[in-house]
Amino acid sequence: MRLRFFLSCILLQLLDLVVHSSSSPLSDRQKRDADFASVRNKLSRDHSGRKGDPPGKYFHESTFHPHYDGRFASIPLPDEDRHKHLRALMRTYLATMTSIGAETWIMHGTLLGWWWNRKIMPWDTDVDVQISESSMRFLADFYNMTMHHFKLPGISMEKGRSYLLEVNPNWRNGSTADTLNMIDARWIDTDTGLYIDITTLRRDTYAEEKGLKGRMMCKDKHHYLAEEIFPLRTSVFEGVEVRIPFMYTRLLEEEYGARSLVNRHFDHYYFNERTMDWEYNGRPGGRRGRPDTDVPGSSPGPPPPREKVLRHAGHQLVEPELTVLGPDDV
Repeated sequence: MRLRFFLSCILLQLLDLVVHSSSSPLSDRQKRDADFASVRNKLSRDHSGRKGDPPGKYFHESTFHPHYDGRFASIPLPDEDRHKHLRALMRTYLATMTSIGAETWIMHGTLLGWWWNRKIMPWDTDVDVQISESSMRFLADFYNMTMHHFKLPGISMEKGRSYLLEVNPNWRNGSTADTLNMIDARWIDTDTGLYIDITTLRRDTYAEEKGLKGRMMCKDKHHYLAEEIFPLRTSVFEGVEVRIPFMYTRLLEEEYGARSLVNRHFDHYYFNERTMDWEYNGRPGGRRGRPDTDVPGSSPGPPPPREKVLRHAGHQLVEPELTVLGPDDV
C-alpha cells in the first residue's frame, strides 16, 4: 500500500514537471518568435509584414490587410464571406475561454454590435475583446501556442477548423511606451488568417501613485474606472454566452457618442427594427458621430435564459479537441 502511494506521488510530480516544462514562460522562450516556418499549414511563403516591421514587434500583420495574419492567408476574404468567418472566430473564442475558465469580455465596436442586436456588425473587419490580468497570466503559463479544433456547421463540419492561441511574451510589460506590443495575445483562424486581438486590462499604477484609486488601463491607452468594467454582466453574443462590462452604456457613449446608440443609419446600412438586423440599402446614411448633447439610449432587452443559450451553443459547436505544441514545434 505504501509502495503504491509512493509511486503515485512520483507520478504526480512527473506530470507536474511535464506541464510546467511545456507551458511555463521561460526566459529563453520569451525571445522566441513563432515565425512562418514553425506554424505554416498550407502557404508556400510568408505574407506577414515581419521583414518590414521594426525590431521588437512581436505580432506581424499581413502585407495585404491589417486584420489578417499573413502566415495563414495570402489574400483577404470576399466581403460576402468575411462575416461568417468572423462569427465563427468569435464563437469559438468565447466557447474556449468559457471552457478553460478565462475571464474575458467584449469591448469597443464589438460591444456596440452587441448593443444593437447581439451580433457582429456587417461592416466590421475585426472583433475586440479584453481579458483580466490574472487570466492573461493563466493563458501565457498554460495555453500559449495551443491549437483548438472545432467542427463548425456551414463552414467546416467535415474536416473541422483549427484556431491558434498565441501569447505575446511582452504582455508582462504593461507600459504604454511599448507601442510595438499593444496586443497581448491573439486568437487566430489558421484557415483564413483572421484573428482576434486580445488586450489585458491592468491596474493603472501611475494613477495609483498619484492617489487615484480604482483606475484601470490597457497598453493601447484606453483608461477606465474599475466600477465601469466590474462586476461583469452575463449576456449572449452570436448565440453563445458572453461577458460584457457593467456600465456598458456609459462606455459606449464615451467612445462613440450617445447617438451611436440610437442612430439607425451608418454608411450604406440601416437598422431594420422589425428584423433586428443591419440591412444594406445601397445609399450612404448618416455616419455615427459625437453629438453636442447626449441622446438617451435604451437597452436591447434581457438575454435569453441561460439554459436556452447553452442548448443553442451545444447544437452549433462541437466540443473542441486540444493539441499542445511543444518547444520543438515552435
